[in-house]
Amino acid sequence: MNGNSTISTENFAAVQRPDYRAEILKILRSNLTPGLMREQLLAYHENDIASALELLSHEERQRFYRIPDTGTLADILEYSEHLFEYVSELSIRRRLEVLSCFEIKTAVEYLRQLNKDDRDALIELMDDSTRREIILFSSFDGDEIGSRMTTNYISVRAGTAVRQAMHELVEQAADNDNISTIYVVDENSVLVGAIDLKDLIIARETTKLESITMTSYPYVYASEQIESCIERIKDYSEDSIPVLDSENRLTGVLISPDITQLVDDELGDDYAKLAGLSAEEDLQEPLKKSISKRLPWLVILLGLGLIVSSVVGIFEGVAAHLTVLVSFQSLILDMAGNVGTQSLAVTIRVLMDEQISGRQKLGLIGKEARIGLVNGTILGSFSFFMIGLYLTLLKGTSVSLAFSVSLCIGIALVVSILLSSICGTTVPMVFKKLKVDPAVASGPLITTMNDLVAVVTYYGLAWGLLINVLHL
Repeated sequence: MNGNSTISTENFAAVQRPDYRAEILKILRSNLTPGLMREQLLAYHENDIASALELLSHEERQRFYRIPDTGTLADILEYSEHLFEYVSELSIRRRLEVLSCFEIKTAVEYLRQLNKDDRDALIELMDDSTRREIILFSSFDGDEIGSRMTTNYISVRAGTAVRQAMHELVEQAADNDNISTIYVVDENSVLVGAIDLKDLIIARETTKLESITMTSYPYVYASEQIESCIERIKDYSEDSIPVLDSENRLTGVLISPDITQLVDDELGDDYAKLAGLSAEEDLQEPLKKSISKRLPWLVILLGLGLIVSSVVGIFEGVAAHLTVLVSFQSLILDMAGNVGTQSLAVTIRVLMDEQISGRQKLGLIGKEARIGLVNGTILGSFSFFMIGLYLTLLKGTSVSLAFSVSLCIGIALVVSILLSSICGTTVPMVFKKLKVDPAVASGPLITTMNDLVAVVTYYGLAWGLLINVLHL
């Protein structure tokens, strides 16, 4: 096939991806009647329409808000990254209608950004059912499961006939579209179990509902901390997880997008902490807020850095007597920091399992110590020969001095790598025991602590071995 007949990957991708935003923009700026404009817009996904809104002026958006019905407008705005701005542009009446169509947690997120007077005024104007749900969701902190659940689910009463259960499903599906799992509750709304939609569809009318109800089904409590149960949620590949209150009543569910978002948020949070941040950042975040997330840890690390520097100062005499040692200080410090960070990453991942026993933790410490010892021995031996040859052949140092220094460096590497492996494993375990997020034992913190260990090991060995024993 010649070059002219070959379609490049870029051109093929361009052919495959129509510019929906441009098409939607053309429709919105046309002179079509509202009915025809609504009909053409419905051919596009709500996410694409929400993306196109960013290209409209304030006046054009005001015109658009009158086109779709309330439910469709709510679906579109929920996809937008500028939800607060766009909802605030609506009239009070339209805003109330849209908020009532939102997922309750989305409505709560919007209301939390308003000042208290405006928030209370809007809540007061809502219908009783919506107001109760908003008050319920508002009662949970952002790090509690209840703040992420949805009331979009289907439930049937225990003891109901299959025919009646199917009727309930059809009736509730008009308002709730998460129908793959149907939850069974008793007369007090206490969770009894769950039914897979397929099992309900194929069940005969004479089949007892209890026979197709899964009574061993995962659940979480609304007041539980997200971090404490995220691993339990991930262990079950369910489309939705029921959320219970303190009386074991079904309060809401976590659906697949919620679960995915929970995992993503927790991973992002841990990643931020490993980088020495107090929380995750995004591109649109104000400068002041980004600084406030980074500065606290930097102040702490500065203090630890000053301690490391003061310890180095204690060994000024050693460094002055054997100046060649200073050249290899960064080698020891860097290797100790790298090894400690590796052990930290492994340990944090293991500690995410809430069921890990004390015996297993001790086993992990022992394993990391053995790995550190073996890696340290290999790297120390390699450094002994390479640094000795380097000092002898390239620096003209005497063989005895060169290999005495390289021996000290090799031993220092073994000891510092071993201690760094143990430190990178035990520190997050201690944090966990103290009920502090082990990710707080972040990479920069562990690196700085291991710098201290490496400095003391390196110059302590140089003082003891090279000066006091070999009398160099």
